[in-house]
Amino acid sequence: MHFRRSLLAASITCSLLAVSFQPSATEAASASPQVANTPVANRTLPGRPDFSQEMPRSINKKAITQVQWKLAPAFDSPMMTVDAAPDSISIMGPAEATQEQMISFIKKHNAKPKLTCSVEDIVNYYYQEAGREGIRPDVALCQAIKETGFFGYGGDVSPKQNNFCGLGATGNHEPGHSFATAQLGVRAHIQHLLAYTRVEKPSITIVDPRYWHVVRNRPDLHGKVMKWTGLNGAWAVPGKNYGQEILSLWRQAQAPDASDAALDAGNRKVKSAPDEASSYIYRGIVWYNRGDYNAALKDFSQALVFAPQSSEARYDHAITATQMGNKKLARKDYDTLLELAPNLNQGWFNRGLMRFEAKDYDGAIADMEQLLQIEDRSADARNLIGVAHIQQKKYADAWKDFGEAAAINSANMNVLANQFIMEACLKK
Repeated sequence: MHFRRSLLAASITCSLLAVSFQPSATEAASASPQVANTPVANRTLPGRPDFSQEMPRSINKKAITQVQWKLAPAFDSPMMTVDAAPDSISIMGPAEATQEQMISFIKKHNAKPKLTCSVEDIVNYYYQEAGREGIRPDVALCQAIKETGFFGYGGDVSPKQNNFCGLGATGNHEPGHSFATAQLGVRAHIQHLLAYTRVEKPSITIVDPRYWHVVRNRPDLHGKVMKWTGLNGAWAVPGKNYGQEILSLWRQAQAPDASDAALDAGNRKVKSAPDEASSYIYRGIVWYNRGDYNAALKDFSQALVFAPQSSEARYDHAITATQMGNKKLARKDYDTLLELAPNLNQGWFNRGLMRFEAKDYDGAIADMEQLLQIEDRSADARNLIGVAHIQQKKYADAWKDFGEAAAINSANMNVLANQFIMEACLKK
């Protein structure tokens, strides 16, 4: 098999991910003409190659059977229960997750975030800026995590802009606004939330260039959005599940770790509330994080005895069964889960991945399409559809799928690898 472009280009591109972006001190909140003039694919990965929209030549059918395709792994972080329903959780309020939990959560999912400051600093800025205005800092930070993909970027906004919530990035490859420092970018994010949730102005100088737009032009939103789920279809369009996805990240961030202290806390919860599902879910997560999947499955099973409709317990049961190699049980769990929680992205992706591995390619594609109906910005889902189309020998469709996945997230290295691999499999 001959390569039109050396796969070394992919590793060179990977090394560019570690670049530290330092905007000049003169950059205030402004539009980004320099970024706007940069192709979207290169805003996060300088030098990312272009691929044609249509497959330029036919496939070498022998070569394409000899390669391994890249897919995102299944979601495997357990979920905590919450005392309140998502549509009751207010934008205003104190933090529930600690700064240490948020730092650990970010680093667990992205060891090299593309920030102009340290992870510790960005977390501290959110707690400072949101805390000053009465916004929940931990949930606001989870909104930034969702918008940037754990600060991995890959969309219209460049990491060097210090724009953590897509301010001014209104589509058609518009990069939005830039801020001189990470702290100013955080402040603008918090002030934009204030425009939605409070009539009173921010307590310090307004740096959000979109604040007055909401105040003057959106009387339907200004001071009227009190809950995170109220951002659905307002902050993000269509964003049908936008607030719920932010709160799902928030729940994950608060999950206990594998420490002895966490296990002691879990044992105390079970002892003090032996008939509450949340006690067993908490301790089950500790066992899961310690790698004791038998103990975890036992606790999640007990949680389901007390709360058979708990989507968190069912999801945690499913990912634990997967870790134990019990695919039949995990599949049964996902089937039940998606009836309980039809908008749970993780459920659709994990079941679709299981169907793909079982060579049920139509089923895998159907699950990924369902996920994309909920969250149309999932590059991983579109990428999996592409690989499934390859297995079905629908090569032209797969080429387009990878292109669409790259348009969603140009920094997704599985997508980039698959584009290189497929290009290498074209006839000369």
